[in-house]
Amino acid sequence: MSPNRQTITTANAWPPLPLDDWRETQATLHRWLQIVGKTKLALTPFLNQWWNVALHLTVRGLTTGPMPAGDRSVEISLDFIEHNLFIQTSDGATKVLPLIPRAVADFYDEFFTALRALGIEVAIDPMPVEIVAPVISCAVDREHDAYDADAVQRWWRIMLGTERVLGRYRAPFGGKSSPVLFYWGSFDLAQTRFSGRPAPPLPAGAPRFFQLAEDQENIAIGFWPGNANFFGVELGEPAFYAYIFPEPDGFKAATVQPDDAAFHPQLGQFILPYEAARQTSDPDGTILAFFQSVYEAAATLASWDRTALEHGYPEGVS
Repeated sequence: MSPNRQTITTANAWPPLPLDDWRETQATLHRWLQIVGKTKLALTPFLNQWWNVALHLTVRGLTTGPMPAGDRSVEISLDFIEHNLFIQTSDGATKVLPLIPRAVADFYDEFFTALRALGIEVAIDPMPVEIVAPVISCAVDREHDAYDADAVQRWWRIMLGTERVLGRYRAPFGGKSSPVLFYWGSFDLAQTRFSGRPAPPLPAGAPRFFQLAEDQENIAIGFWPGNANFFGVELGEPAFYAYIFPEPDGFKAATVQPDDAAFHPQLGQFILPYEAARQTSDPDGTILAFFQSVYEAAATLASWDRTALEHGYPEGVS
């Protein structure tokens, strides 16, 4: 048994995760995952709304999924049970990096040394993105070096629970919808529905990332640990979120479930604090009601063709 292995219990499917309890670890892990994510960005072709760059949940952590590397494929996976990072290739080669407290710069060096040892050369921009300035290159960052394995595991378990709820939310929608994706820039787990109509162009000078991410009308929902976002807004606590782009008139004043959910004017999103949801008798049902009620309000106000988009597939179709 690995010395890093942790005991997994299912008694608390929605564990506590105050941001202040793992703030330093979250900041370090955020940068580690950007290194992994930027490697995926470098190796994979573009897919609409940047779906190609996102990471995916597994029963042990996160993964890039298979990525082309010449005539081979490579996959990078993070195991949050035994706390290791695996780099595996389609010809059977493997490199393992332990997930332990270490400076971002050391992680950066060890990660790319391992890739080169497998014959994979990848160049990335080492400057982290969607992190409030001042920003230090990951290649030289020695300020962030924390890794609380227990907190990381609780965060991952919350995302697994969120994915379970998102599967139920996504099922009856017949239009275009994204897989459940972890975006390493914003550090959130997201799922998006689309109306099928193009969105109005963003203002001139908007970052290209947003131009490609928001080129279609959409309603996005997910989970976020509350760290500062691209615009420097920090919620300070984990939460479930939901928003529509572009925002129709009346959205801010919409009535949604449960009573603990509210519109956050700085974020431009409805927010359901995680702690409020986990304290209910049915967290899964509470979270699902939040996602569904915001979707219904947003889609109605934006005049989506709900009759065409909502197929109402029954649960358990085989």
